[in-house]
Amino acid sequence: MTARFPEWIRRPWASGQDFVFTKDLVEDLDLHTVCQSARCPNMAECWQKRTATLMILGNSCTRNCRYCSVPSGKPEDVEPDEPMRVAKAIQKMGLRHAVITSVTRDDLPDGGAGHIAETVRTVRTMNPNTTIEVLVPDFVGDAAAVEMVLASQPDVFGHNIETVERLYPSVRGKRCTYRTALSVLKMAAGWEPRTIAKSAFMLGHGETEDEIKQTLHDLLELGCEAVCMGQYLRPTLKQREVEGFVTPEKFKEYEEYAYAIGFGFAVAGPFVRSSYRSEELIDAFTAPEGT
Repeated sequence: MTARFPEWIRRPWASGQDFVFTKDLVEDLDLHTVCQSARCPNMAECWQKRTATLMILGNSCTRNCRYCSVPSGKPEDVEPDEPMRVAKAIQKMGLRHAVITSVTRDDLPDGGAGHIAETVRTVRTMNPNTTIEVLVPDFVGDAAAVEMVLASQPDVFGHNIETVERLYPSVRGKRCTYRTALSVLKMAAGWEPRTIAKSAFMLGHGETEDEIKQTLHDLLELGCEAVCMGQYLRPTLKQREVEGFVTPEKFKEYEEYAYAIGFGFAVAGPFVRSSYRSEELIDAFTAPEGT
């Protein structure tokens, strides 16, 4: 049985001219957002700030993770003009930090890495003062695909570990492995010129406190510098049930623990998602020492 929603799980309804601006812009440029496809609880807040996480390579994922509401099915054709449309959207929103993600495309020889890299380069050309964060799939651990994305020089390379190792088969399925996810992040952490390696995972799937802390140590030991932790919320009745809700106070403890063991950036809370308030990460790594 799904755990009952606690009082702290509340978000505002979408409204306002800035929300409408973002909605119209996304529709006019025929773009997808993870905000919509993954039913993110922060969509109203972010869109009212004229920001959105753009999702490329279509709206159909070749995997079917049990927690995710992004549609799974026949992949769509890769659109050569999509990088330009993404760059235009970022320009019109006036973003100083842009987050670009994608569906998983196991059907493509490079897993879509070339298209992601081209999007980064196009965004950089049209928005030279904007920092760029990519949130990518695991590319089945293919080093050449990971390196293709890294060579486009995103400021932040994100790949979500998603859950603790024990729960990987039940949460993510047989096509994903915890160790593959770690290997992708390790490649990013060791890349030169330097990029910030970032990951995120959801709590509420039945993990223990020891497993949460072990996951943080696993990420840190391979060189991951930034981490986000949030509450899993069941998007629709088709996804797996919530096993439990973590209190805001407990999330704060996990955030403090992450900093204590050595993360350069950590944020944890019921509504934290991998791209939520992501510009704060850039501020954390560029601020002068002592500020």
